[in-house]
Amino acid sequence: MQNLLFIILGLALLIAGGNWLLKSAVALSLRLHIPKIVIGMTVVSFATSAPELIVSIKSALDGFPDLALGNVVGSNIANLGLVLGVTVILGSIDVNKSFYTTDWPVMMLASFLFFGFVYFDGVIESYEGIVMVVFLFLFLVYLLRFQKPAVVDEMPEDDVPLPLYKTVLFLGLGGTALWGGSELLIDGAVGFAKSYGVSERVVGVTVISVGTSIPELAASIIAVIKKEKAISLGNLIGSNIFNILAVLGITSIITPITVVDQGLVENDIFWMLGISFLLLPLVFFPKGLRLGWRDGLILVAVYAAFIYVTIG
Repeated sequence: MQNLLFIILGLALLIAGGNWLLKSAVALSLRLHIPKIVIGMTVVSFATSAPELIVSIKSALDGFPDLALGNVVGSNIANLGLVLGVTVILGSIDVNKSFYTTDWPVMMLASFLFFGFVYFDGVIESYEGIVMVVFLFLFLVYLLRFQKPAVVDEMPEDDVPLPLYKTVLFLGLGGTALWGGSELLIDGAVGFAKSYGVSERVVGVTVISVGTSIPELAASIIAVIKKEKAISLGNLIGSNIFNILAVLGITSIITPITVVDQGLVENDIFWMLGISFLLLPLVFFPKGLRLGWRDGLILVAVYAAFIYVTIG
């Protein structure tokens, strides 16, 4: 009963947090005259990746490295398969060329960097974590200097500037609610999972990764409802980049992460690379530079197949 209460309360906090975060992100982009896609890929992505960071650092320090790795790999699969899938089923997204000139290539580069670090020796060392964080820093500098909007803003006239104190308040409230909600959700979900005797890796790539992807889902669905699709797409791609470079980078600097369950490098990481790559052809076919409901169904189906194979 307590586990169920934690899950319900966690979800409620995450949805509220997603809404507050979106308000502050839009207000920030207006105040600083920065394209919304950049705000989505920096401020919102970092706030929605905070649960993954907290969970991964705590898991690695507590001696559960598979939970830290599984959480990030599973979250990246869930962000594209589940979150983006559901988001574009609810409403199609028109994409501009910076998606394939900047955002998607950087996500693939970060994914292959992670693959190279972990696949051959099964460890992400501290110096490899430093490489990841430096790469992230360079990417953010590039974004803030050169990035143009990667998604068409359908309703620019609804963007109302907020006073600075309200922007900061919403940002703080949103981030705190997302963090608290994720903690409650994970506690409840892990309580359920443990009662069925599931392995750390499977709990990490399924239950916890979905739990820590709920902020992205909440923020993205609210973004679609409010027609702020620039933030929903940028948030998801940015979140995947942050998950790898910031979450695993910072965690491995604090303590090296060692793979315990080989299923992570033999199965899960290939699903992550596959679904990340799949995004490119989906953007171009059947209609160029557009993600529609059919693409959403494909992404959700791939995610369902991943869960079936992993649990099975």
